[in-house]
Amino acid sequence: MKIGLALKELHRSENDLAHELLQVADRHKADHDIFHVGRDLAEWSQRHVREIAEIAADYGEKLDPDPKGELTVVERALDKGSELAGRARTPGLLLLRDLRELYMKAAGVSVDWELLAQAAQGIKHRDLLALCERCHPDNLRQMRWANAKLKESATQVLVS
Repeated sequence: MKIGLALKELHRSENDLAHELLQVADRHKADHDIFHVGRDLAEWSQRHVREIAEIAADYGEKLDPDPKGELTVVERALDKGSELAGRARTPGLLLLRDLRELYMKAAGVSVDWELLAQAAQGIKHRDLLALCERCHPDNLRQMRWANAKLKESATQVLVS
């Protein structure tokens, strides 16, 4: 079975999504909705990372249960340095780029959850299916939030 490999990929993807949510929240602190909701949504993916690591042992994978944390000092400095050097786009375009990236990452994670759920159903592994049924709806909400924020921001940013 290759379920261990699928869990490993999902673990990586959820970790990346959580990290990206934290980065976006940090970059857009002035927008309280982006900052606070983004951090809350990152916590969901961090919880998923822990749960995936827990069940992965049953499938021969040893995954780190500790999700990626806050941005490092180096990452913050690189972000700020890029902004100061003039490589950062206008704040509105940067927000659209960030939200688009979040949406795309969340969509990829969603596909991973779907694949895993189908495999769990096929082999009748109830614990794995329960994990998918618990976590995938959170992920779908992350994706819908990013999409809604894109729709909310696009007109103002693109026509101003």
